Amino acid sequence: MSKVRYIIITPVRNEEKYLQGTIESVASQTLRPALWVIVNDGSTDNTRNIIDRAAAAYPWIKAVHRADRGFRKPGGGVIEAFYDGYALAAGEAWDFIVKLDGDLSFDSTFFERSFERFETDGALGVGGGTICGLREGVLVEEAKGDPAFHVRGATKMYRRACWEAIGGLVKAPGWDTLDEIKANMSGWRTYTFRDLKLHQHRHTGAAEGLWKDWVKNGLANYITGYHPVFMFFKCLKRGFSEISLTAPAGLGWGFLSGYLKRVPRTEPDVIRYVRREQVKRLLLQPSLWS
Repeated sequence: MSKVRYIIITPVRNEEKYLQGTIESVASQTLRPALWVIVNDGSTDNTRNIIDRAAAAYPWIKAVHRADRGFRKPGGGVIEAFYDGYALAAGEAWDFIVKLDGDLSFDSTFFERSFERFETDGALGVGGGTICGLREGVLVEEAKGDPAFHVRGATKMYRRACWEAIGGLVKAPGWDTLDEIKANMSGWRTYTFRDLKLHQHRHTGAAEGLWKDWVKNGLANYITGYHPVFMFFKCLKRGFSEISLTAPAGLGWGFLSGYLKRVPRTEPDVIRYVRREQVKRLLLQPSLWS
Protein backbone atom coordinates (compact mmCIF):
# COMPACT_ATOMS: atom_id res chain seq x y z
CA MET A 1 0.00 0.00 0.00
CA SER A 2 2.99 2.34 0.41
CA LYS A 3 3.12 2.56 -3.41
CA VAL A 4 -0.40 3.97 -3.71
CA ARG A 5 -0.41 7.57 -4.88
CA TYR A 6 -3.49 9.59 -4.16
CA ILE A 7 -4.43 13.24 -4.26
CA ILE A 8 -7.08 14.99 -2.19
CA ILE A 9 -9.12 18.01 -3.21
CA THR A 10 -11.05 19.81 -0.48
CA PRO A 11 -13.39 22.70 -1.35
CA VAL A 12 -14.19 24.76 1.76
CA ARG A 13 -16.20 27.86 2.54
CA ASN A 14 -16.20 29.46 6.00
CA GLU A 15 -14.78 26.41 7.77
CA GLU A 16 -12.56 28.17 10.35
CA LYS A 17 -14.18 26.21 13.17
CA TYR A 18 -13.38 22.71 11.87
CA LEU A 19 -10.77 22.88 9.10
CA GLN A 20 -7.76 22.71 11.41
CA GLY A 21 -9.03 19.38 12.74
CA THR A 22 -9.27 17.99 9.21
CA ILE A 23 -5.73 19.19 8.47
CA GLU A 24 -4.44 17.45 11.60
CA SER A 25 -6.27 14.24 10.64
CA VAL A 26 -4.71 14.17 7.15
CA ALA A 27 -1.25 15.13 8.44
CA SER A 28 -1.36 12.19 10.89
CA GLN A 29 -2.15 9.56 8.22
CA THR A 30 0.03 6.48 8.02
CA LEU A 31 -0.35 6.82 4.23
CA ARG A 32 -0.15 10.48 3.29
CA PRO A 33 -1.39 11.97 0.01
CA ALA A 34 1.04 12.89 -2.76
CA LEU A 35 -0.83 16.18 -3.00
CA TRP A 36 -3.65 17.89 -1.13
CA VAL A 37 -5.26 20.93 -2.71
CA ILE A 38 -7.46 22.92 -0.34
CA VAL A 39 -9.72 25.31 -2.24
CA ASN A 40 -10.98 28.34 -0.37
CA ASP A 41 -14.32 29.04 -2.04
CA GLY A 42 -14.63 32.73 -1.17
CA SER A 43 -14.61 32.39 2.61
CA THR A 44 -15.27 35.51 4.67
CA ASP A 45 -13.89 34.16 7.95
CA ASN A 46 -10.38 32.99 8.90
CA THR A 47 -10.40 29.97 6.56
CA ARG A 48 -7.89 31.57 4.15
CA ASN A 49 -5.25 32.03 6.86
CA ILE A 50 -5.70 28.47 8.15
CA ILE A 51 -5.12 27.09 4.64
CA ASP A 52 -2.07 29.29 4.03
CA ARG A 53 -0.50 28.22 7.33
CA ALA A 54 -1.02 24.56 6.43
CA ALA A 55 0.50 25.06 2.96
CA ALA A 56 3.54 26.70 4.56
CA ALA A 57 3.92 23.84 7.05
CA TYR A 58 3.48 20.92 4.61
CA PRO A 59 5.01 20.92 1.11
CA TRP A 60 2.34 18.48 -0.14
CA ILE A 61 -0.47 20.95 0.63
CA LYS A 62 -1.36 23.61 -1.94
CA ALA A 63 -3.82 26.47 -1.57
CA VAL A 64 -6.30 27.87 -4.06
CA HIS A 65 -8.29 31.00 -3.23
CA ARG A 66 -11.47 31.82 -5.14
CA ALA A 67 -13.26 35.17 -5.08
CA ASP A 68 -16.37 35.41 -2.91
CA ARG A 69 -19.48 34.99 -5.10
CA GLY A 70 -21.51 36.41 -2.20
CA PHE A 71 -23.58 33.30 -1.51
CA ARG A 72 -23.45 29.52 -1.21
CA LYS A 73 -24.22 27.65 -4.42
CA PRO A 74 -25.59 24.29 -3.28
CA GLY A 75 -24.57 21.26 -5.34
CA GLY A 76 -22.82 22.89 -8.28
CA GLY A 77 -20.68 25.41 -6.40
CA VAL A 78 -18.68 22.82 -4.53
CA ILE A 79 -17.78 21.02 -7.77
CA GLU A 80 -16.80 24.28 -9.47
CA ALA A 81 -14.39 24.83 -6.56
CA PHE A 82 -13.29 21.19 -6.79
CA TYR A 83 -12.28 21.64 -10.42
CA ASP A 84 -10.20 24.72 -9.58
CA GLY A 85 -8.23 22.42 -7.31
CA TYR A 86 -8.18 19.69 -9.94
CA ALA A 87 -6.58 22.11 -12.41
CA LEU A 88 -3.75 22.72 -9.96
CA ALA A 89 -3.15 18.97 -9.79
CA ALA A 90 -2.71 18.68 -13.59
CA GLY A 91 0.30 16.58 -14.44
CA GLU A 92 0.40 14.93 -11.02
CA ALA A 93 0.67 11.14 -11.11
CA TRP A 94 -2.07 9.45 -9.09
CA ASP A 95 -3.89 6.16 -8.64
CA PHE A 96 -6.83 7.62 -6.71
CA ILE A 97 -8.46 11.01 -6.38
CA VAL A 98 -10.34 11.96 -3.23
CA LYS A 99 -13.02 14.60 -2.71
CA LEU A 100 -12.90 15.36 1.03
CA ASP A 101 -14.89 17.86 3.09
CA GLY A 102 -13.21 20.27 5.49
CA ASP A 103 -15.27 19.55 8.61
CA LEU A 104 -14.16 15.96 9.22
CA SER A 105 -11.85 14.22 11.66
CA PHE A 106 -10.79 10.58 11.45
CA ASP A 107 -8.35 7.89 12.53
CA SER A 108 -4.71 7.98 11.38
CA THR A 109 -5.11 4.70 9.46
CA PHE A 110 -8.24 5.80 7.58
CA PHE A 111 -6.73 6.17 4.10
CA GLU A 112 -4.42 3.17 4.40
CA ARG A 113 -7.31 0.92 5.39
CA SER A 114 -9.56 2.42 2.70
CA PHE A 115 -7.14 1.72 -0.10
CA GLU A 116 -6.73 -1.83 1.17
CA ARG A 117 -10.42 -2.27 0.25
CA PHE A 118 -9.69 -1.18 -3.31
CA GLU A 119 -6.73 -3.56 -3.44
CA THR A 120 -8.93 -6.44 -2.26
CA ASP A 121 -11.82 -5.63 -4.63
CA GLY A 122 -10.52 -4.95 -8.14
CA ALA A 123 -14.04 -4.00 -9.34
CA LEU A 124 -14.44 -1.28 -6.72
CA GLY A 125 -14.50 2.08 -8.50
CA VAL A 126 -15.87 4.49 -5.88
CA GLY A 127 -15.66 4.09 -2.11
CA GLY A 128 -15.59 6.09 1.10
CA GLY A 129 -16.02 6.04 4.83
CA THR A 130 -19.15 6.24 6.95
CA ILE A 131 -20.15 9.79 7.89
CA CYS A 132 -21.09 10.00 11.56
CA GLY A 133 -22.18 12.51 14.16
CA LEU A 134 -21.18 12.37 17.81
CA ARG A 135 -24.01 11.32 20.12
CA GLU A 136 -23.16 11.08 23.84
CA GLY A 137 -19.54 10.37 23.01
CA VAL A 138 -20.31 7.69 20.42
CA LEU A 139 -20.00 8.01 16.63
CA VAL A 140 -23.43 7.34 15.09
CA GLU A 141 -23.99 6.95 11.34
CA GLU A 142 -25.81 9.97 9.89
CA ALA A 143 -27.84 8.39 7.08
CA LYS A 144 -28.68 4.74 7.60
CA GLY A 145 -31.31 4.73 4.85
CA ASP A 146 -28.92 5.34 1.95
CA PRO A 147 -28.93 2.69 -0.82
CA ALA A 148 -26.05 0.24 -0.75
CA PHE A 149 -24.37 1.74 -3.84
CA HIS A 150 -24.17 5.24 -2.34
CA VAL A 151 -21.07 6.89 -0.91
CA ARG A 152 -21.56 10.21 0.86
CA GLY A 153 -20.16 13.23 -0.96
CA ALA A 154 -18.07 14.28 2.04
CA THR A 155 -15.63 11.40 1.56
CA LYS A 156 -15.34 10.00 -1.96
CA MET A 157 -12.42 8.04 -3.37
CA TYR A 158 -12.24 7.30 -7.10
CA ARG A 159 -10.01 4.72 -8.74
CA ARG A 160 -8.39 6.42 -11.73
CA ALA A 161 -9.78 4.01 -14.34
CA CYS A 162 -13.30 4.53 -12.94
CA TRP A 163 -12.84 8.32 -12.83
CA GLU A 164 -11.91 8.30 -16.50
CA ALA A 165 -14.81 6.00 -17.38
CA ILE A 166 -17.44 8.29 -15.80
CA GLY A 167 -15.90 11.47 -17.20
CA GLY A 168 -15.46 13.16 -13.83
CA LEU A 169 -18.16 15.03 -11.90
CA VAL A 170 -21.08 17.16 -13.08
CA LYS A 171 -21.31 20.72 -11.77
CA ALA A 172 -24.89 20.44 -10.52
CA PRO A 173 -26.93 19.04 -7.63
CA GLY A 174 -26.95 15.26 -7.88
CA TRP A 175 -23.26 15.00 -8.76
CA ASP A 176 -22.68 12.59 -5.87
CA THR A 177 -25.31 10.14 -7.15
CA LEU A 178 -24.70 10.49 -10.88
CA ASP A 179 -21.05 9.53 -10.44
CA GLU A 180 -22.04 6.25 -8.79
CA ILE A 181 -24.78 5.48 -11.30
CA LYS A 182 -22.40 6.06 -14.21
CA ALA A 183 -19.80 3.90 -12.49
CA ASN A 184 -22.27 1.03 -12.06
CA MET A 185 -23.37 1.43 -15.68
CA SER A 186 -19.72 0.99 -16.66
CA GLY A 187 -19.35 -2.21 -14.64
CA TRP A 188 -17.75 -0.79 -11.48
CA ARG A 189 -18.91 -1.34 -7.93
CA THR A 190 -19.56 1.53 -5.49
CA TYR A 191 -20.13 1.26 -1.75
CA THR A 192 -19.38 2.69 1.68
CA PHE A 193 -16.89 1.17 4.11
CA ARG A 194 -19.25 0.78 7.06
CA ASP A 195 -16.54 0.08 9.63
CA LEU A 196 -14.38 3.08 8.70
CA LYS A 197 -16.02 6.00 10.45
CA LEU A 198 -15.40 9.72 10.13
CA HIS A 199 -16.71 12.36 12.51
CA GLN A 200 -18.49 15.13 10.61
CA HIS A 201 -18.59 18.05 13.01
CA ARG A 202 -21.39 19.86 11.22
CA HIS A 203 -24.52 17.95 10.25
CA THR A 204 -24.98 17.57 6.48
CA GLY A 205 -27.01 20.45 5.10
CA ALA A 206 -26.65 22.59 8.22
CA ALA A 207 -24.92 25.40 6.32
CA GLU A 208 -27.98 26.00 4.10
CA GLY A 209 -30.68 25.02 6.56
CA LEU A 210 -32.79 21.86 6.50
CA TRP A 211 -35.50 23.15 4.13
CA LYS A 212 -33.04 24.34 1.49
CA ASP A 213 -31.04 21.13 1.85
CA TRP A 214 -34.08 18.89 1.24
CA VAL A 215 -35.16 21.04 -1.71
CA LYS A 216 -31.65 20.71 -3.13
CA ASN A 217 -31.86 16.93 -2.70
CA GLY A 218 -35.22 16.82 -4.48
CA LEU A 219 -33.82 18.85 -7.37
CA ALA A 220 -30.81 16.53 -7.47
CA ASN A 221 -33.18 13.56 -7.82
CA TYR A 222 -34.87 15.32 -10.73
CA ILE A 223 -31.55 16.04 -12.47
CA THR A 224 -30.49 12.43 -11.94
CA GLY A 225 -33.67 11.26 -13.68
CA TYR A 226 -35.61 9.62 -10.86
CA HIS A 227 -38.89 7.98 -11.85
CA PRO A 228 -41.85 10.08 -10.58
CA VAL A 229 -43.52 7.04 -9.02
CA PHE A 230 -40.30 6.06 -7.24
CA MET A 231 -39.98 9.66 -6.03
CA PHE A 232 -43.55 9.62 -4.71
CA PHE A 233 -42.82 6.57 -2.56
CA LYS A 234 -39.51 8.08 -1.44
CA CYS A 235 -41.34 11.18 -0.17
CA LEU A 236 -43.99 9.00 1.44
CA LYS A 237 -41.34 6.97 3.25
CA ARG A 238 -39.68 10.16 4.52
CA GLY A 239 -43.06 11.36 5.74
CA PHE A 240 -43.39 8.32 7.99
CA SER A 241 -39.78 8.23 9.17
CA GLU A 242 -39.10 11.93 9.91
CA ILE A 243 -40.36 13.89 12.91
CA SER A 244 -41.57 16.80 10.74
CA LEU A 245 -42.83 17.18 7.17
CA THR A 246 -39.80 19.26 6.16
CA ALA A 247 -38.06 16.32 4.48
CA PRO A 248 -40.90 14.97 2.30
CA ALA A 249 -42.20 18.46 1.47
CA GLY A 250 -38.73 19.73 0.57
CA LEU A 251 -37.93 16.66 -1.50
CA GLY A 252 -41.22 16.86 -3.35
CA TRP A 253 -40.98 20.58 -4.04
CA GLY A 254 -37.36 20.32 -5.19
CA PHE A 255 -38.27 17.50 -7.58
CA LEU A 256 -41.32 19.34 -8.95
CA SER A 257 -39.38 22.59 -9.34
CA GLY A 258 -37.09 20.84 -11.80
CA TYR A 259 -40.04 20.33 -14.13
CA LEU A 260 -41.44 23.83 -13.56
CA LYS A 261 -38.10 25.54 -14.20
CA ARG A 262 -37.13 23.18 -17.03
CA VAL A 263 -33.81 22.43 -15.36
CA PRO A 264 -31.46 20.43 -17.63
CA ARG A 265 -31.18 16.76 -16.73
CA THR A 266 -28.50 14.15 -17.16
CA GLU A 267 -28.01 12.11 -20.34
CA PRO A 268 -31.02 10.11 -21.66
CA ASP A 269 -29.21 6.77 -21.40
CA VAL A 270 -28.46 7.44 -17.73
CA ILE A 271 -32.10 8.35 -17.06
CA ARG A 272 -33.28 5.15 -18.75
CA TYR A 273 -30.87 3.12 -16.61
CA VAL A 274 -31.95 4.88 -13.39
CA ARG A 275 -35.65 4.41 -14.07
CA ARG A 276 -35.25 0.79 -15.13
CA GLU A 277 -33.49 0.01 -11.85
CA GLN A 278 -36.08 1.94 -9.83
CA VAL A 279 -38.99 0.12 -11.50
CA LYS A 280 -37.27 -3.16 -10.57
CA ARG A 281 -37.12 -1.95 -6.98
CA LEU A 282 -40.81 -1.02 -7.01
CA LEU A 283 -41.59 -4.51 -8.29
CA LEU A 284 -39.46 -6.01 -5.48
CA GLN A 285 -36.91 -7.34 -7.95
CA PRO A 286 -33.11 -7.21 -7.49
CA SER A 287 -31.84 -3.78 -8.51
CA LEU A 288 -29.25 -1.13 -7.83
CA TRP A 289 -31.58 0.17 -5.11
CA SER A 290 -32.04 -3.20 -3.44
